[in-house]
Amino acid sequence: MKNSVSVTLENISKVFRNTKGRADLVAVHDANFAVKAGDLVTLLGPSGCGKTTTLRMIAGFELPSAGKIRIGSEEVTMLPPNKRDTATVFQSYGLFPHMTVAENVAYGLKLRKLNKSDIEKKVQDTLNMVGLSMLYDRPPGQLSGGQQQRVALARSLIVEPSVLLLDEPLSNLDALLREQMRVEIRRIQKSLGITAIYVTHDRVEAMSLSDQVIVMRDGIIQQIGSPQEVYEDPVSPFVAGFVGKAAFFPVELLEKTSDGWRCSFGKGQMTVHRFASDVAQGQGALLMARPESLRLVEGGAGFVEGTVRLNVYLGHSIETFVETPYGEILVQIDDPSSKKVWQEGSKVSIDFTADRVKLLQQQASLL
Repeated sequence: MKNSVSVTLENISKVFRNTKGRADLVAVHDANFAVKAGDLVTLLGPSGCGKTTTLRMIAGFELPSAGKIRIGSEEVTMLPPNKRDTATVFQSYGLFPHMTVAENVAYGLKLRKLNKSDIEKKVQDTLNMVGLSMLYDRPPGQLSGGQQQRVALARSLIVEPSVLLLDEPLSNLDALLREQMRVEIRRIQKSLGITAIYVTHDRVEAMSLSDQVIVMRDGIIQQIGSPQEVYEDPVSPFVAGFVGKAAFFPVELLEKTSDGWRCSFGKGQMTVHRFASDVAQGQGALLMARPESLRLVEGGAGFVEGTVRLNVYLGHSIETFVETPYGEILVQIDDPSSKKVWQEGSKVSIDFTADRVKLLQQQASLL
């Protein structure tokens, strides 16, 4: 396998020009990011946020309206797909039904006119890598969805691209297969050391697969960071709500101290040590809390009063839904066998761990 390469986007924009009397559509606006050689980076966001358009520009299927794309040290901005050293795994698999598994995987090598013995060896090695060596002669129609996706992955990997691009490759699979394939893709990507860019709207995929996550909304990059960074330190309510479950509580900012922001909330005051850079007095602020950062205490002992409406047992944890003046709040109780679980109908109070919550600037829409 060749050496890994980086991918860099500089001020990339894509505008779909006015057609049939409609206004121009800005699909991607001024995107800047760099993917380190050998990393897997995920473009994460809702439908229509520009993530697939960004991937297609890297692949060469769409040309940017502005900006530059580099793969390694080479600028590839205006090159056609066959002149870029990339391979794409699509959501729809795109397998040839009249060919066997081996013939599908060998297709790219035959186009490169490798000799027959080399092709056969590389096909066998690649099928071994994705765990499909026993299905060498099967037609795709006799394979499960997960097996078909492995064939599509093998077909992309066998040509040894510098960059592997994956466009929502697991969206057609059921939950268990998705989980298995996530692990498999990560294992293969790391073992090969190949640079990969992965598009998804599924936050679990993004958090479990990625070295870095790029969160997008309305064609604009909202935040770039490791899975832990975007989960623990989101820069906005949108990012917080999109990468994980979160509760938002309006607070009144009282003063900024050397230790953080002192704010009024519920029945008392607290100092919050973590806050976004755009939080400012005189503007609306929200206290963002993850379900695992909340805890239930006796009524009157916390910041927010409520009533337990539902307990959902998940084995490793219990999700408790509490009705409060701020709406329904989810509290996660980890290792429930060693902790108190409040019965449905119980009057409780929600308390916070100040080090686990974060202040964010209030936005007109969270999602």
